[in-house]
Amino acid sequence: MNYLKYTQYAYLLFGIYFIYDGIMKYTSGENAILSFVIAGLAIFMFFFRRKFAKKFEDRNKNQ
Repeated sequence: MNYLKYTQYAYLLFGIYFIYDGIMKYTSGENAILSFVIAGLAIFMFFFRRKFAKKFEDRNKNQ
């Protein structure tokens, strides 16, 4: 279960990538809304997984 600590950072990387993709699409005149929505969702998932992992770790320390 040690790999779960590091998988949350994949969401952050996807968020950064989709922000970059959205900016590139926006400057070229294309519709970039979907890229920004996916980026927002990925960043939300990063913080959600981080909070969940911390809660899980604290629960294991108390036992």
